Amino acid sequence: MKPGPAYTDSHAHLYPEAFAPDRDLVVGRALDAGVTKILLPNINSTTIDPMFALAGRYPGHCFPMMGLHPTSVKEDYREEIRKIEAHIRRGEIVAVGETGIDLYRDRTYQREQMEVFRIQAGWAKALKLPVVIHSRDSFGEIFNLLDEMGAGEMKGVFHSFTGNPEELERALSYGFMIGINGIVTFHNSGLTGLIPHIPRDRLLIETDAPYLAPVPHRGKRNESSFLPAVAAKVGEILNLTAEEVAEITTVNAANLFQLNMHDGS
Repeated sequence: MKPGPAYTDSHAHLYPEAFAPDRDLVVGRALDAGVTKILLPNINSTTIDPMFALAGRYPGHCFPMMGLHPTSVKEDYREEIRKIEAHIRRGEIVAVGETGIDLYRDRTYQREQMEVFRIQAGWAKALKLPVVIHSRDSFGEIFNLLDEMGAGEMKGVFHSFTGNPEELERALSYGFMIGINGIVTFHNSGLTGLIPHIPRDRLLIETDAPYLAPVPHRGKRNESSFLPAVAAKVGEILNLTAEEVAEITTVNAANLFQLNMHDGS
């Protein structure tokens, strides 16, 4: 691990088959790049074992969450939720997630997605865990459910944020953090004008690996070692160095996810 700033990748899926051939090398490259902590959001019941295996292999570096991703909500969602809940109750996780609502391509299971999000957000509230929210084309639905649940008593992050100024203001009104990833490096992302309005103590950076690789890696399989490119772009927008962004966002992630309590290194 090279000396320098310590980055925290607040959202990366490093356990799927996309990384099977070189997973240890991927983690090694992340550590060499200064990305010392990587948070692992779950997808569905099939990813639970590989996710925990990765977290167990790299204690103090990889931290598991538990949740059912909205695009995994299908006819069998009740059985999926039962399996997810069993792991949430074991207390081995730093957050409930990834959960939320995704209406980008398909609204077939919109009602079920809303029910599943309500259930998982309820667990987060009851267990005083952060909730990691996926909100693609669904800010209105997410906000309405958070209002119903009393989100002022909750904590969490809107991951991969790409909303408009009004949606940013609303998301911040709940006291939640905002996750920024490689999209910020894309031309016409719309984030350049938004990021200065995110309070410094509410800002997180992430890769969302293996998706959304930042420029100059766009189109490749994303990985946590690319996180400094996100930090550099955010720093450019805020007139900060990448190192300063790393420090700010690492402190924020440690506070939100209580990483010092879970650090097994």
